[in-house]
Amino acid sequence: MLKTLMEMRGYRLRAIDKDLGSVDDFYFDDRLWEIRYLVADTGNWLPGRNVLIGKEALEPSDWEDKVFPLTLTSTEIENSPGIETNLPFSLQKEKELRLFFKWRDYWTDDVFLQPAGFTPMSVPGGEAIEPAPNEGTNSSGTSDRNPYLRSASEVQGYYIGAKDGEIGHVDDFIVDDSSWKIRYIVVDTQNWLPGKKVLIAPQWVHSINWSDHMVDVAMNRETIERSPEYDPNKPINREYEVRMYDFYGKPHDWE
Repeated sequence: MLKTLMEMRGYRLRAIDKDLGSVDDFYFDDRLWEIRYLVADTGNWLPGRNVLIGKEALEPSDWEDKVFPLTLTSTEIENSPGIETNLPFSLQKEKELRLFFKWRDYWTDDVFLQPAGFTPMSVPGGEAIEPAPNEGTNSSGTSDRNPYLRSASEVQGYYIGAKDGEIGHVDDFIVDDSSWKIRYIVVDTQNWLPGKKVLIAPQWVHSINWSDHMVDVAMNRETIERSPEYDPNKPINREYEVRMYDFYGKPHDWE
């Protein structure tokens, strides 16, 4: 099922033994455009501490009740290694967190082990990655942080740059709730076309300038203007996806 991150913010998090709080944000990695963590607002239960919940701990969701059931107990979460939620955070802390819960070290995948400057063109969205210079490096020049994690809340609001000028901003993200991959970026074109929203797949993004808060797409504004309109009040079905992909001249990536 496809769901927007905006609608899932505020969903309750339910441990095996009790409710823990609600979802405050989502962290995704910008090489594979995949959700890695939910950021939990634990309220008065763990005051002064935000908690990261890996997608590995999520049970099938109860969409009607707006609840994320977890495979963890509240004691496990309370005893887990503390980790700062300002990005980029310590890779060592992230390793400790994942070791504690026995979650796989996803950064051992080939795409994360390429030499500096490598552009993973075969990875959806990989061509869009432009890490900030020296981001996540220590005084010796070696990495001690994970610079590929991004806050969905932060990227919301980034400008969309077409080949002939700006056209709107990132309004939301649509994810597949089984894989937790970001399927689409919701673009609000109200800066230029009042009221219209359209979808762009991450693999169609040309580049991202993190310092300027800009997402560039290799198409002109007229193309985006004429693209099939996205109605957030209607579910995305295959008929709409076929129409959108055909309009952009993109291959059907589900075939």
